[in-house]
Amino acid sequence: MADASLGGAGEDPRRLIPRTDELLGLPAVARARGRLAEGEIRRQIAAAQNRARRLEIPPEDVASEAEELLGRARSHGLSPVINATGVVVHTNLGRAPLSTAAVDALSEAAGPVDVELDLSSGRRSSRRGATAREALLDACGAGEAALVVNNGASALLLAVTALAGGGAAVISRGELIEIGAGFRIPELLQTTGTTLIEVGATNRTHPRDYERALDEWSGPGPIAILKVHTSNYRVEGFTAEATTKDLAGIARDRGVPLVADIGSGLLTRDEALPGEPDARGALKAGADVVVASGDKLLGGPQAGIAIGTSEAIGKMGRHPLARAVRIDKLRLAALEATLRGPVPPVTAALHASPDELRRRCEGLARATGAGRVVPHEGRVGGGGAPGVPLPGFAVAYPRKIATLLREPGAGERPVLGRLHDDALLIDPRCVPEGDDDLLAGAIARALERLDGGDGAGEAPAES
Repeated sequence: MADASLGGAGEDPRRLIPRTDELLGLPAVARARGRLAEGEIRRQIAAAQNRARRLEIPPEDVASEAEELLGRARSHGLSPVINATGVVVHTNLGRAPLSTAAVDALSEAAGPVDVELDLSSGRRSSRRGATAREALLDACGAGEAALVVNNGASALLLAVTALAGGGAAVISRGELIEIGAGFRIPELLQTTGTTLIEVGATNRTHPRDYERALDEWSGPGPIAILKVHTSNYRVEGFTAEATTKDLAGIARDRGVPLVADIGSGLLTRDEALPGEPDARGALKAGADVVVASGDKLLGGPQAGIAIGTSEAIGKMGRHPLARAVRIDKLRLAALEATLRGPVPPVTAALHASPDELRRRCEGLARATGAGRVVPHEGRVGGGGAPGVPLPGFAVAYPRKIATLLREPGAGERPVLGRLHDDALLIDPRCVPEGDDDLLAGAIARALERLDGGDGAGEAPAES
């Protein structure tokens, strides 16, 4: 007996599925060739055919299905989203959003550029990244030399390897931190062949602890002092630590280098972030090298920056490891544009006016015809300034639209807010004001779907 799903008299409708060569003649295929590889185009066509083979769509719908899939297909898997969480440097969303100047610089650097060429002589140049390094020194206002590598961990790894590799580094037990994705400072540094000399206690470390360790060291190789900012947590109560100035005096007296990892990339002091160390301050206090990330409070692309004395930075730049952690031309261009261009989005979001945020929230509530404006404290994120509130406002919506906003219809941008108690909080702090209408439209459509019975189950908290 014939399966009814296969048509009458035993006919199998799958025999009518259009052939690949027929589908390759669709106008949508011609349009897609400007942005997709041939293999990807064929993969999308096969996906449409396979839906018909599984009897999910009739054969006559294969062409339209292929056109829809090709229209949605992208050459990469990253989806642009709207960050309405109130977290400025959101690690899960790629940390610092780039300024328009940095984006333009990326685009220009994507083609042939004089990254290792002296245009005046036509000869190869050894000044790779020189203008980015000069921009760093100008922005910091301290330090004799600078170096840029591919991320903050690489900068620390290179500094310790070049200045203390095969020897030892003295570090407080209170600074043996774990950074993102489970990477731990001790495990990272042990790969350099450097002996870590742990001093003090978790909550209290004194200058004399470093002095004793240096005086007692009798092993081979060089020795350095390492100070690491704890970044994403604070120890409070019965605590003590040796300041960078304290350690600089000890290092100078004993002729050893002092490496300060400030973590977040704040170049100069910011009154809105009390207690957050800055590169200028650490260098003025006497650090030989300051290392940090470029994609956190500095507001640029992923990069590792090192600023310090010519001697220390020179050793880092000449070390063979420097080649392995070298930064590419795209991020060099974006970093320099971040430093020489207008105020980057991270800085603007950190200093957003609460009154302006309230105004935008009120406009969002009016545009969506729903929600209530509530006080909301944003966060720095990315391991910077833990516990420091950023006063502002958000619009509270029904919790159930969170899933609908994260998984919108075709052509819409996903929206991430913050789930708190029974509400979804939409904070405009990190949303470019030009996207307010886009955000309002997405929320309005999600509310309509919710009223229409489009289910949205409970979602995990977003932060």
